Parts: sequence; C-alpha cells; structure tokens
Amino acid sequence: MVTVTERPTEEAGATDDAVRRPASSPRGRPRGLARFVPIVGWAPRYPRELLRGDVTAGLTVAVMLIPQGMAYATLAGMPPITGLYASIVGILVYALLGTSGALAVGPVAMVSLLTVEGLAGIVEPGDPSYPAIAALLALLVGAVLAGLGLLRLGVLVNLLSHPVISGFTSAAAIVIALSQFKDLFGLDIGRPEGVVNTLRALGENIGDTSLVTLAIGTAAIAVLVAGRRLAPRFPSALLVVVVGALATWGFGLQNSGVAILRDIPSGLPTPALPEMSGSLLGDLAPVAITIAIVAFAEGISVAKAIGRKTREKVDANQELVATGAANAAAGVFSGFPIAGGFSRTAVNHQAGARTPLASLITAAVLTVAVLWLTPAFYYVPKVVLAAIVVVAVLGLVDVRDAVETFRLRREDGVALLVTFLATLLIGVEPGLAIGVAFSLALFVWRSSNPHATELGRVTGTHEYRNVDRWPTRTIDDVAILRVDGPLFFANTKRLEDRVESLVTGRDSMRAVILDASATTDIDASGAHALHELGNDLDAAGIELHLAVVRGPVRDVLTRGGYWEHLSGRVHASVADACEAVAPSSPLCTVEPDEREGTDVI
Repeated sequence: MVTVTERPTEEAGATDDAVRRPASSPRGRPRGLARFVPIVGWAPRYPRELLRGDVTAGLTVAVMLIPQGMAYATLAGMPPITGLYASIVGILVYALLGTSGALAVGPVAMVSLLTVEGLAGIVEPGDPSYPAIAALLALLVGAVLAGLGLLRLGVLVNLLSHPVISGFTSAAAIVIALSQFKDLFGLDIGRPEGVVNTLRALGENIGDTSLVTLAIGTAAIAVLVAGRRLAPRFPSALLVVVVGALATWGFGLQNSGVAILRDIPSGLPTPALPEMSGSLLGDLAPVAITIAIVAFAEGISVAKAIGRKTREKVDANQELVATGAANAAAGVFSGFPIAGGFSRTAVNHQAGARTPLASLITAAVLTVAVLWLTPAFYYVPKVVLAAIVVVAVLGLVDVRDAVETFRLRREDGVALLVTFLATLLIGVEPGLAIGVAFSLALFVWRSSNPHATELGRVTGTHEYRNVDRWPTRTIDDVAILRVDGPLFFANTKRLEDRVESLVTGRDSMRAVILDASATTDIDASGAHALHELGNDLDAAGIELHLAVVRGPVRDVLTRGGYWEHLSGRVHASVADACEAVAPSSPLCTVEPDEREGTDVI
C-alpha cells in the first residue's frame, strides 16, 4: 500500500498578505519596455487602494533611514551626510528599475564594513581622498552588478550556500559591533586591523573611557533594544538621535568629552564621475567583486522572501541591473556602496509597501531632510550612531541557526564554522572567500562520494529499497545497486569499488543490476567507466543489467557507442530486470510466508 499525503493548493497555503492583495496590483509579469524599466509597467496602472499603504511605508522607512544612513556612513569611514546622499539616489534609481515592491535600498551594515575593510590597504578613513575613492568603489560595484545582470548571470549567487552566508554574517556582525566600541567608550584608538588588535587596543585604553559617553551609549542601546521588542514599528533610532542631540545641546555635553557630528553640509552634491587610474582600478576590483556578491545576495534573498508572501515575481537578473545602477548612481553623487537591507525591507513591507512608490516617497522625505534639516544634526552624539549600528548588527548573530545547521548535517555545520572563524580571525573579505572555497570543496567531495546502496525486495511487496533501512529479501547470486547522483569523472571509482564490494566473497554471483533511476547525468568518463565495468564483469562471468535509465544518460551512452553493447540488458524497472535474470526467485516473487500489506512510503 502506498501512502499518499494530500497537500494544500497554492490558494489554501497562501499568506494573508497574498489573499488580501488586490487583483488590480500592478506588479504582474512585465512585457516590452517594462521588462527593462519596470516602472513603465506598473505606474500607469497604479491602483488607488495601494496608495495609503505605500505612503505610510515610505514615511516610516524615511524616518528609520535618516539615523541609519548616517550611522552606516560613519561605519564605512565616510562623512555622515553621504549616507543620505547614497540613500536618495540609490532609492530613486532602484524604484525605476527594480522588480520588488518592498525592497528598501540604501546603506547597510555589512556592505559598509566591507567598504572600510576593503579600502584599508588603499587609503585610510580621514584621508582627503577617501570619500572620492569610496565613491569610485560604488561605481565599480555598480558596473560589476549591472554587467552580471546583462549577462544573465543571476544564478551565480547560488555559490553562496546558506551555511557560508550564516557563518559570514554572524562573524561580520561581531566585527562591526567591535569596531563601534571605541565610540561607545569614547576612546581614540584609531582603526586597529583585525579583531585581535581591536580587542588589544580597547583593553590598553579602557582607562581613558568617557563615562558620560558610555552612559549615553548604554541608554541608547537600552532604548533601541526595548523598542525593537516592544514596539517594532516605532522609530526608536530617530528617538535616540533626537533625545541625544537635545540632551547634548541642553547640558553642553560636548564640553564633557562627548563627540558630536558638528557641521553637516546642506543641499545635494553635484553629480560627477570620480577620478580614476589604472592602478587604482586594479586595487579596487577584488573589493568591488566581493561587495557586489554580498550586496546582491543580501538584497535578492530578502526580496524573494517578501515576494513569496505577496506572489510577486522577482527577476534575479533585473535585480542585478537595478542594484548595479543604484550603486553607480550613489558613486556619481558622492556616496558609497549600498544594497537592499533586511530590517528596512521588513519594516517597509509590514508598513504597507506594495510598489516602488513607497521608495519614491522615502527619497522625497530624505531630500527634504538634506536640503533643510541638516543644521538639526549638529549636536547628534557620535555614540548614538554607534549604538544604532551595534543593536542593528547584533541581531544578525544567529546562534540558533548554527546549532540547527550542525544538527541537520555536520558537514554543513563545519562549513559554517570555518567561514565564521576565517571571517572573524583573518578578515571579512578573505573569510568570505575561504567560506565559498570550502563550501565548493565540500560539494566536490560529496559529489565524488555519492550515496550508493544495495537494494532488496521489500517483504510483502514488489518494491525495491535500501537493505539497511527496510526488511527486504535478497539472493546470493544477484545483487542490485543504486547510486544516488550523477556519474562523472570524480566518482567513477566509487561505483567500481561498490560493485567490487558486492561481488567479492559471493562466488555464485551471476548478475549485477544497476538501478539508474537516481543517476540523472553522466559524462564521458562515467560512460567509459560503465562500459569498462560491464567488460570486467563479463570477463568474470557476471552480467551487468541496467534499470530505469534516464534520457540524458541514454543519449550519452548512445553517442559513445556503448548503448548497443547493452542490448537486452536494459530494463524499464528493477522488477523487470529481476524477472530477466532471476525469475521465480525470492528477489522477484512474493512468497506465501510473507506478510501482506506492508506500507511503502
């Protein structure tokens, strides 16, 4: 008896967001020019019932992004106002070209850290040329992303496995948090390279802690944590910025050792291409590639997560182009690399964003702030911005996911741990590279050692299953083998060894049946090895039979001239193969003493 499990229809399993979503939503499958400039498709058909949610979301994210943008700019080693520059133009460009209605593009902690870490060996923060080089880096990141999109290479993000992303994110979050401790304690220790040096510098200078600065930072962290847990939609970050600025101004705390932002320029920068040279471009290229991969992975993952809830089609290749153009625009307007952020996108969606109109409203509010509100930022304590960064990134340290990964599969847990330690102890960029390399090596190892098992007939049925997992019937003179995976150059030896282990010690062996149902592909080496295996078995008086050969595998065997040698030894099912080599044997026939009705799942 075969157990059948009914699954709910797509409509029955849809989320509340999807069910309530109006049928007139403009985010359908784009055609014509709308495929390349999505705003052309949805703007003329914009349904008025979405307006309230988009406006609310746009205002909410703008209020959230003002302090975050400045905080992440500081993390990137840039003047705080550049975080708003990058946000405005990046949001505008993404709204025109992006395929997600809720993705909130702008400065994010991970990309800001990669920016300052990547530029560390080229130029130091505080150097007059640093902002221009960071802007050039954003331009290069944009070129890499847009180029990948135009070449339709969005699938490359699959090289970042979940364990690698999880380990990298958790370690990078710790690195980011530690980089802000100097501002939380009011210490002047520069920018030590690496976690060990940062901890050493903090320990050596802890006696110089500004108690007033530490008190402000501690209070800000407490308010931010409480706000996140008790009122997630409340703009806690803006609250601590406003209260911190008022307290500093009212009590003159800047005279007690509290560092403040001071003069913030008003107005938008004049668009200009950053100066570039061949040697500088060569130095920046590896950094740009790393940031592009991380930025795209972060943005596309959250965009697809929201898209699954709203039944919105997110085009990975168009997202590459849109995110690339947003980064290029940020570079032209004196910004730095940006990406779609997890937290802001979640807030944007929860607040009601269903189209890029929400992003356009966010950009409009930020523009007003840059044009007329920058004097209000004068007394904002730097420690408050540090507190915003620390609270934002510590939520990315996912211990539960690490434990779950180890529980599910130890090899994946090792990949997560290797990435985590490499990122934490060696550096952010090499850590990610090591994680990807280790993950790919693990994939090759798994592929070269596919699961291979002997099959037997499940008692009371005509089904064939793993002899180690099911009560089965087998016979000494016929063995059935199944290899779960493609047969290619790296694992042909595995097949040969497994067949040899089945044959060894069974002198009466006269046939080996290879169940090819799980062999989805085969290369030239695999085809040749299969042919040689058949010849070796024939020489030993043992026939090789194949069952359930997939079309692609048959095509390769035919082109190689091997198929004709298998004439009469290829069968539609394992049961047919058994009937051909061992009719009336316990391997093929259900005998009277067997219990009927065994469930096969």
